[in-house]
Amino acid sequence: MAFPTAAQLTFVAVDLIGANIMNTGTTKQFALGTICKGVDTGSLGYGQAQFIYLKGVASTAAGDLVVYDPVAGTTTRSVIASRGQVAVAMSANVASQYGWYMVQGQAPVSTTAAGTGAANASLELTATPGQCTVGGANHAYYVLNAVCKAAQDTPSSGFTQVSLSYPFMNGFTATALATA
Repeated sequence: MAFPTAAQLTFVAVDLIGANIMNTGTTKQFALGTICKGVDTGSLGYGQAQFIYLKGVASTAAGDLVVYDPVAGTTTRSVIASRGQVAVAMSANVASQYGWYMVQGQAPVSTTAAGTGAANASLELTATPGQCTVGGANHAYYVLNAVCKAAQDTPSSGFTQVSLSYPFMNGFTATALATA
């Protein structure tokens, strides 16, 4: 599993001087919760996106899905029981570090081998922290406002291209949706 290389994926900030979207740092450079816009200049051509500046958490890898607190500026790697606003880590932003997380646009998201879906499938949480699956077998634990734009393992093994629009988790499952 390898996050796309800098030649493939490089988001460059377009509205915030000094913002290095693809890197993490040990010194806080912006107020937590700061939003910036960026554009992908790499070969994947993911276009424009929006990012939020947050504090990292242990074991976060680039492409991990996190749940974040926009007021405290903190993150938690997502799992099935996660609830709240969701973003994608753009770097290995671990504890005591700061970095950028995508909230809108297209990003490679860490996905497990259990996925069965193709393009336009749902993105769903798993029990593995930070990882999701594409159109899981039981269609449970949907990430709302997130749609897979490619088959699992595209653009690279262990990652799936996902379109995000301020995604969130509120506990919806296929069972909850069918009975609502």
